[in-house]
Amino acid sequence: MPIDSADTVQVPAGSWTFDVSVGGSEHGVPVLLLHGFPQTEECFDQVRERLHEAGLRTIAPRQRGYSPGARPVGVDQYTMKHLAEDAARILDALEVPYAHVVGHGLGATVAWHFAAAYPLRAMSLTAVSFGHPSAFGDAMANDQDQRQRSRYLELFLRSGEAEKALLANDARTLLATAPGGGIDALADEPTLTAALNWYRANLAPGGEGLDCPVIEVPTTLVWGTRDAIAGAAQAKGTAHYLRADYRLSEVPEGDHWLPLRAPAALASEIALRTLRN
Repeated sequence: MPIDSADTVQVPAGSWTFDVSVGGSEHGVPVLLLHGFPQTEECFDQVRERLHEAGLRTIAPRQRGYSPGARPVGVDQYTMKHLAEDAARILDALEVPYAHVVGHGLGATVAWHFAAAYPLRAMSLTAVSFGHPSAFGDAMANDQDQRQRSRYLELFLRSGEAEKALLANDARTLLATAPGGGIDALADEPTLTAALNWYRANLAPGGEGLDCPVIEVPTTLVWGTRDAIAGAAQAKGTAHYLRADYRLSEVPEGDHWLPLRAPAALASEIALRTLRN
């Protein structure tokens, strides 16, 4: 019988230990939920409740840099290769051979890279807000609208300066960047630096985060038509990087924070993927 709550367990994976929320039916089909910046796995709370009601099992790690036991020092420790490998090792530790994979925001980029690196372990992919990394890179290079939306990166890539700006006035600027979802967990400099290292390792000039192979896993991109961060060009361009069943699901009037703003619509898309694949 499905349960509504989730338990947080300590999961050793490689050299690190991750805080992972696991919930739903013990025998349910597993769904791996990967958060982005600046939220933690708490951003999926309302989505998880609905997935549990559908009989699914959810696995939501607090990812590298966010978990106290998985916070290495150094920008090079936060490449997409490391982040995708963490997800695979967490599944290994939980004895889960494969799962439906969901990622939001920068966590969607991790999910895309996971699907590329471990296609036999991803039963499906549901990317939320951020399309295929190479489509996003194309938009950054060729679409003025996307470049304007991504101007925040100029600050995030400045080590020290970004931390100072975001944590000023009792972290009010940081707390205003997103609607909750565990954002308060970043309100100290070491944790915030680790989280910002995702950007510095992958989206700085020369970073490899936007270089991702074509995906051969059944995929849905859920994108809000009023997303202020990820524009239409990257969403529309994602289809060029799929060699499998693909669906673009647009959420009318939806913004970037769909797990919190539109949890029912998102849960329905995830559940639909688990039924189709």
